[in-house]
Amino acid sequence: MTAALITAESLIGFHRLIVRPDDDDPDVVVVGRAEIGEFIELPAVYGEAIRLLREGLPVSAVEERLAAEQDVEIDVTELVEALTELGFVDSVDQDQLPDPGADVPRSHFQWLTDRHVSWIFSRPMKLGWLLVVGAALATLVVRPDLLPHYADFFWGEYVGLTVLVNTVMVSLTLSTHEMMHLMAARSLGVPGRIGFGTRLHNLVVQTDVTGVWGVPRRSRYRVYLAGMAWDLFLMASLTLLVAHVALPPLTKALFQALVVAVLMTIPFQLQVYMRTDLYYVLRDLLRTRNLFDDGLAFARYLRARTVARLRRRPCPIEDPTSELAPHERRATRVYSVFLVGGATVSLSAFALFAAPIAIAALFRVVGAIVDGFNGGSVLRALDSGLLLLIEGAIQALFVVTFVRNHRHWFRWRRSADQGTSVA
Repeated sequence: MTAALITAESLIGFHRLIVRPDDDDPDVVVVGRAEIGEFIELPAVYGEAIRLLREGLPVSAVEERLAAEQDVEIDVTELVEALTELGFVDSVDQDQLPDPGADVPRSHFQWLTDRHVSWIFSRPMKLGWLLVVGAALATLVVRPDLLPHYADFFWGEYVGLTVLVNTVMVSLTLSTHEMMHLMAARSLGVPGRIGFGTRLHNLVVQTDVTGVWGVPRRSRYRVYLAGMAWDLFLMASLTLLVAHVALPPLTKALFQALVVAVLMTIPFQLQVYMRTDLYYVLRDLLRTRNLFDDGLAFARYLRARTVARLRRRPCPIEDPTSELAPHERRATRVYSVFLVGGATVSLSAFALFAAPIAIAALFRVVGAIVDGFNGGSVLRALDSGLLLLIEGAIQALFVVTFVRNHRHWFRWRRSADQGTSVA
């Protein structure tokens, strides 16, 4: 960013900033700009300095006011320079500065505001949600034959057609799941974007709501849990319809297949060694700021320390948790065990079971297609081709998304000391 000349009499203009008290420390404030997803923590006196600057006081006047009222001396010029580097400063002495936010993708559905969606998260709606879910649970107790079963997924004779229809239904459901996250964020005035991402070997639809750091912790849970709340509501509603409404057999079968498909997504959210919805809940419950990255860094430190001891050499890196608060340090170290263990089990299961099953299924599908060309069932061949097309498209999308999100892994490097960082 272009450097600006800041003098004692400079007037500072800011972009729209969020300045709020920290959730745990009354002497700290959270300062950030939701549009670019950048947030920092500062001593409360710096938050007061920002407030005075926003009121139009020059740099020197802010320093004098703080010295007189709080008996503290701070370098406001240095503060403004740091905020400028973060993209928080809009102008210095009415001279506009380059805006890093201009290159940030715009939020989706910008027209959607809290006025449109706040009612979804009101107490009457929460009560309605509880009644529907409770009624569905009571129905399953009375009608255990309606409990989801894996066989419900295969509602048709042709596997390819079945998978195609189920994929469409699940895609619509996942879109609504992510839209619930977005609407929950908008009910709090937070921007967001929906897109594709990867978690280990999984292709996921995700919602970027980094701006949620601008609201208190107790409000963030709404955003984290909105998607799962929708999943439970959908499964409960479909169960009640199947149990109490006279539906055509095909409709009933499709509803039961969708219940199974949605139910299969719930265990994924429990895998908190990845950035799932419940990971973010856990992160805030443990009062940590960056549990995943800190846990991964600690695991790398343990690996480096173990190798160094085997070679009888000093460890080349320092413990990255040493500067964390005691409670955060303990949580991060314990979490790192689950992170490494969970990822190892998940990737091992994929390598030992999921990948071989997929390869075997591929050979069977190709075999059915070849048989179709050699006098076998044409319908079976078409069905197999459809299945191959669907799964191939999903895997291709995974590869494209993975490469796009990890471009730095695929670049030629000129020297070994070039590194990357993940925000």
